[in-house]
Amino acid sequence: MLKNTYGLSVAISSKIHKDAKTIEIFAGSSLNRKPPVKNKPIITIEDLNGVEIQEVPEKPKIKKLRSMSQRTKQKIRKKVTAFSQAYEKLNFLTLTFVNRVEDRKAVAILGRFLDNCNKQLKDFQYIWVAERQTKNLTFPDNIHFHLITNKYFKIEKYWEYWIKLQERNGILPRSQDYKASSSFDIRRLNAKNIKAIGQYITKYIIKNKDEFDCQVWNCSKKISMLYTDFYSDYDFIHNIERILETEIEPIPAEYCTVYPVPLNRLTLPMYEKLNEKNKNLINNNLSRFIKD
Repeated sequence: MLKNTYGLSVAISSKIHKDAKTIEIFAGSSLNRKPPVKNKPIITIEDLNGVEIQEVPEKPKIKKLRSMSQRTKQKIRKKVTAFSQAYEKLNFLTLTFVNRVEDRKAVAILGRFLDNCNKQLKDFQYIWVAERQTKNLTFPDNIHFHLITNKYFKIEKYWEYWIKLQERNGILPRSQDYKASSSFDIRRLNAKNIKAIGQYITKYIIKNKDEFDCQVWNCSKKISMLYTDFYSDYDFIHNIERILETEIEPIPAEYCTVYPVPLNRLTLPMYEKLNEKNKNLINNNLSRFIKD
């Protein structure tokens, strides 16, 4: 039995070695994970009567930054690919801030932007990821956001709204003459161009190692509901090999075997059942939305 997702098939081994380690593709899995050992220092003190008391001092709270784990990246990759197959037209939106901003405040402002879009645009769907700016020398490492959405925004209208939304939340341009024309950038993305989708995944997700004091990604409710996996027998791999006219080299691991499947115009039809299931889910939800 195979568990298939876009570009990947996995056969779980029936025998798992007791010392097996999690391979990279499943990093973050709870399989074979041992609970961390907490060695708390013990301090011996004397009370007013000279009686010794053992106490465990409280550790100062350290702010823990968030980043994308390998498991999270894998989840986003599947959601983005399913998104691209469920909608014919997608757009790539980059939202940048006009001045330095704290991570949590930035996510709160993004949330208000998305809430407004939900109110104004019917069936507004999206996936967003956070990234640190590297080319901005004025505000190095400032947070900004990349979104894939099924809606196209008129720059003149939404650029002005994005700037005003920042101003209402205390994020002002560094000078009155400064025109942050690149703060709102959108370009069309061919949803059927799986190569372009793959480039987005590689550049903004797989290579994203940044750390943040906030949420690092999210998606709309409907996108979170999209199916990304299905089960099959080994005929699925055999049919892929027949189409490609070559054998797929499996990657053996300690508790599973991974079959990397190239995503292209030849192999995409093999996922049509999964795509149809997602389209039906979207259409049913949209019909309910119209009735309400």
